[in-house]
Amino acid sequence: MRVTGAAGDSLTRKLVLTTNTDPPTREVALKYKQLWMVEAVVRSTKSLLDTRPIFHKCDETIRGHVFCSFLALVLRKELEDRLASKEWKLEWADVIRDLDSLLEMEVSITGKGYVFRSEVKGTTSKVFQACGVTLPPALRPC
Repeated sequence: MRVTGAAGDSLTRKLVLTTNTDPPTREVALKYKQLWMVEAVVRSTKSLLDTRPIFHKCDETIRGHVFCSFLALVLRKELEDRLASKEWKLEWADVIRDLDSLLEMEVSITGKGYVFRSEVKGTTSKVFQACGVTLPPALRPC
């Protein structure tokens, strides 16, 4: 399949697709759209996670990088599906920011250990709820 022409801005772009494959035109167009969506997710994930190009020298590190990148995409898709099943439309940048702000800290006071959890912000409660995970208490012994 190849793109033979495009017109319009990124939201109204019309593509002319030609293919020599057996599937019907509609199915080919849907597969192309799915590919575009995967590429968009990869781009947004890299920018949201502030990743930069990484150059590997060993096959093991290349495989590890590809595995971690793929796992991140699978987990993001699963979380988006769980949020959608609850009909919650959360901005991905907000989800990342809010989860990133959730912290725990272990302290020892007169020989007793405690874990303090930071304040829950924005989308965090909904994300935990969609995953079926209960947030730990703000203060608990360890």
